[in-house]
Amino acid sequence: MASSGCEDHAGQEGETFLYFAYGSNLLTERIHLRNPSAVFCCVARLQDFKLDFGNFQGKTSERWHGGIATIFQSPGDEVWGVVWRMNKSNLSSLDEQEGVKSGVYVVIEIKVSTQEGKEITCRSYLMTNYESAPPSPQYKKVICMGAKENGLPLEYQEKLKAIEPNDYKGKISDEMEEIIKKGESKLYGT
Repeated sequence: MASSGCEDHAGQEGETFLYFAYGSNLLTERIHLRNPSAVFCCVARLQDFKLDFGNFQGKTSERWHGGIATIFQSPGDEVWGVVWRMNKSNLSSLDEQEGVKSGVYVVIEIKVSTQEGKEITCRSYLMTNYESAPPSPQYKKVICMGAKENGLPLEYQEKLKAIEPNDYKGKISDEMEEIIKKGESKLYGT
């Protein structure tokens, strides 16, 4: 397999950082919405963590109408995702998207393993004070499209597809509808 492109990060400490995405930011259109500097670096695995979906303080996401992705420590489990190399100028927009100021997510530093077995340190986010809740069908779709687009392991993609969504059938924001349409067009030629 080709080099992951993450090795040369050390030389660019001043300008860029590595971000491990495991939720809606797996999809290129989604991350580029507010973070245009994001460049695909590699697919990676976070060991001893598990993917979950939840509502911060029990309040359903107004953007996605269901639980949103988070991770929690769980020995023996793993979460696959994408490492994006981003310009530090997008740090505040990424934190804002993740609700850091309002306490929805906290910034964490994690070590992930590339498919070549190289360990790299990344920034990621973990939801605090949440109640588990299923994602909306639309949110799940964005995550599954991102996993497919970036070639996450097929077994993991199947796990994502098997997640039971809630029964929300209403409208999501025009912005998120547009992301889904662009993703579908890119992946499926629709």
